[in-house]
Amino acid sequence: MLFRGIANDSTDIDLRPPTFGDIEQEREHRKLRLAAAYRIFARFGYDHWVAGHITVRDPEYLDHFWVNPFAKNWAKIRASDLLLVDSDGTVVRGEGALNAAAFAIHSAIHHARPDVVAAAHAHTPHGQAWSVTGNLIEPITQDACAFYEDLGIFDEYSGVVYDTNEGGRIADALGTRKAVILRHHGLLTVGDSVDEAAFWLHLLEQVCRTHLLLSVNGNLGQLKTMGPEMARKAHEQVGQHLHGWLGFQPLWTRVIDEDPTFLT
Repeated sequence: MLFRGIANDSTDIDLRPPTFGDIEQEREHRKLRLAAAYRIFARFGYDHWVAGHITVRDPEYLDHFWVNPFAKNWAKIRASDLLLVDSDGTVVRGEGALNAAAFAIHSAIHHARPDVVAAAHAHTPHGQAWSVTGNLIEPITQDACAFYEDLGIFDEYSGVVYDTNEGGRIADALGTRKAVILRHHGLLTVGDSVDEAAFWLHLLEQVCRTHLLLSVNGNLGQLKTMGPEMARKAHEQVGQHLHGWLGFQPLWTRVIDEDPTFLT
């Protein structure tokens, strides 16, 4: 997909996810993006306590995924810190403890959704607050329409998710969608890349914030939402895989410019 852009030579700029010549090159790319996503989430305050996790499927061992070591400061994560975990929960590369909840949730997501490359889960401030309502997102803004008919609710909170069976129920609530709100818990998003999954979570947090602002003012129920036809059109325009990937690129540039130490 080509986007008209202003460049030094005034040519079209090709803005698409990269392709790779070999597995190792793709693995390294995924790990760098994953480390960057942790740094970005920390910058926005999504690194609550020791909760939350972002994972990316290994491009060679498709039932393995990369994840952060448990209790490692997200603001200091480097690509070399990441753990490779197999389908049994064994750390096969890297040093550090595996977050049991990360395995319970993400192993189920990656198993249920072979199309998913990356998944992000965080206890964001506004995502947690909105999750308590048990409500979906209304199509009241263009941003909100990125999740129109593309968002589920998991309404079975029973404590910290240590059981892969509960992880499976979260995967069921997600279904074929890009995101799910975990009631009394937080947000979870998926994508074709780390870039996409991370950006959808960031955007969903912002949309939850808008909903909460309107709710506090008593206005949400009085607002005119978009009709289904217009909401679906907006979803096509802002809620596709490429849109999620594109949304991450300015965040990537920012973290590279400010502190590229995660590349090591």
